[in-house]
Amino acid sequence: MKEHQVTFNFADGVSRSLAVAEGTSILDAALAAEIPLLHQCRSGSCSSCVAQLAGGEANTRPGASSTLLASEYANGQRLLCVCQAQSDCSFDLAYGSEVGAGVAVQVNAFIDSVERIASNVVRLTLELADGDWLEFRPGQFMQIEVPGFGVLRSYSPASTLASLPKLEFLVRLLPGGAMSSFLEEQAQPDQVLSLSGPYGAFFLREEKRRAPHIFVAGGTGLAPILSMIDSLRQVSGRKPPMLLSFGCAVPEALFCLDEIELRKQWLPTLEARICVDREASAGLHPGSPVSALREGDVSTDSVAYLCGPQPMIDAATRRLIELGIDPANIFAEQFVPSH
Repeated sequence: MKEHQVTFNFADGVSRSLAVAEGTSILDAALAAEIPLLHQCRSGSCSSCVAQLAGGEANTRPGASSTLLASEYANGQRLLCVCQAQSDCSFDLAYGSEVGAGVAVQVNAFIDSVERIASNVVRLTLELADGDWLEFRPGQFMQIEVPGFGVLRSYSPASTLASLPKLEFLVRLLPGGAMSSFLEEQAQPDQVLSLSGPYGAFFLREEKRRAPHIFVAGGTGLAPILSMIDSLRQVSGRKPPMLLSFGCAVPEALFCLDEIELRKQWLPTLEARICVDREASAGLHPGSPVSALREGDVSTDSVAYLCGPQPMIDAATRRLIELGIDPANIFAEQFVPSH
């Protein structure tokens, strides 16, 4: 069978190459060769293994499903799990060669508390069982098995490694949703949940820690952003300028405002803009978190982290590029509500 040379260029300057048979999943071949690529589902239904095609030809396997938008695919993004090489080709990866070496683990955790903090959001606090442990980068997500429903749901911790063995998640309540129904009707303190992780290529880039940071969050997309802000706070040394633009549809849907205010007191370099689409009152920005971004917020070396619904991510990306940010310094995670 014909083979093609496939090269992976990691963000830390490391490159790895291997021969991949035509018709073979590039991700499967790379993992078999022990090349540390981030991945999770291996079926095209998540975006953990996304990479940028830098040269050559590589296409999605015919008939395979993919979460990539047509515009993203046209711009060269590929999900390596459903991608096949048509020629010698190379991919640029937005993370260092050591990142993918971390292995997802399965652990048990006890429910510590379930607290409703907004009209449609609860804070779920868990504590890892004795003898169980996992580590994660701020921004990555876990999968939690919903008891009695036989389904998995993905959530990013709002907490940091410093809080372990406790983990905190912000969960949006959806009518008829599996996790929503469980948390509202069945969850009890000390009940055991099964978690696996970490997953995902959305995480705080340590090599850009000194750059000005922009965080844009919609709804429970705030969770990984809080983890990132707290991680920056916990690292010794000078803190970078930080702008958080966070929003919900209406004021009663807002949450964690006291926590954001407390972080502003801890971090004099942090500015927060709280936004609502409708019914804005004093102190709230009328409009989306994207509309709150303005001239002067961005410098040439700024780094941006976006988390929320896809339309918000698309709009924020366009706006930040318009304001002068390098597109390579924009990192995003789409939050898709799951029933």
